[in-house]
Amino acid sequence: MADARKTRPSDKTRAAEESEARRAHVADRDPTAEESEDAKQAPRDPDAAEHYDEMAKRGAQQQGEGRLP
Repeated sequence: MADARKTRPSDKTRAAEESEARRAHVADRDPTAEESEDAKQAPRDPDAAEHYDEMAKRGAQQQGEGRLP
């Protein structure tokens, strides 16, 4: 069971988190030759792209609780 006590992060912690959030997000390494080759040969599902586009549109048009103006 989770600890129900609340904590308050220090200013130092908040500054470190903000710095981390603003830093560029990059991979820790390049893909290996084997990983690159596997990705090129992986079968592509044409329905996946259509589904992705549909979900992106739904997300952009989302309304209701939690929506930022």
